[in-house]
Amino acid sequence: MKESVKKMLAYNQVFVEHEMYQRYATTKYPDRKIAILACMDTRMTELLPAALGIKNGDVKLIKNAGGQITHPYGSVIFSLLVAVYELDVDTILVIGHDDCGGRALDAKKVIAAMKEKGISADVIDHVDANHKNLEQWLTGFGDICASVQNTVQTIQEHPLIHKGVEVYGFVMDPHTGALREV
Repeated sequence: MKESVKKMLAYNQVFVEHEMYQRYATTKYPDRKIAILACMDTRMTELLPAALGIKNGDVKLIKNAGGQITHPYGSVIFSLLVAVYELDVDTILVIGHDDCGGRALDAKKVIAAMKEKGISADVIDHVDANHKNLEQWLTGFGDICASVQNTVQTIQEHPLIHKGVEVYGFVMDPHTGALREV
């Protein structure tokens, strides 16, 4: 097992033994009735909640590469449907950020890296032919504002999201936490 994982597991034992979890106690229902879809960027791990003044229990936080919806019936929409219909969420915030790595993703480099790590050309060709156009799927989205707006629009127009759900889009500065509405 990797040393960094061992350290996390050792810390977890101390965390549980000393009941450090008690300060995070809450219910599964978000107090603010908000779901946030944001990028998984490491700079946003603590910055995003701090910049928005949210604490454990306030919101449902969904994170993925780019903070975007890549399929209208994929896991992000599934999570939002659960949030809306099971957990009383009535507002969704889509929060992208400046300097996002997903913006300029180079599909050819990603595919080359797959091959370098042992993914065979046959597997790549099979996925490309039968499931996803890999070059299209793994290409960056370009303009962050356009990406956020497209995601907002996908949610607003989704046939399973009722019209009473408010959806807003923002871009965050990953250094200061400043938000600007899209």
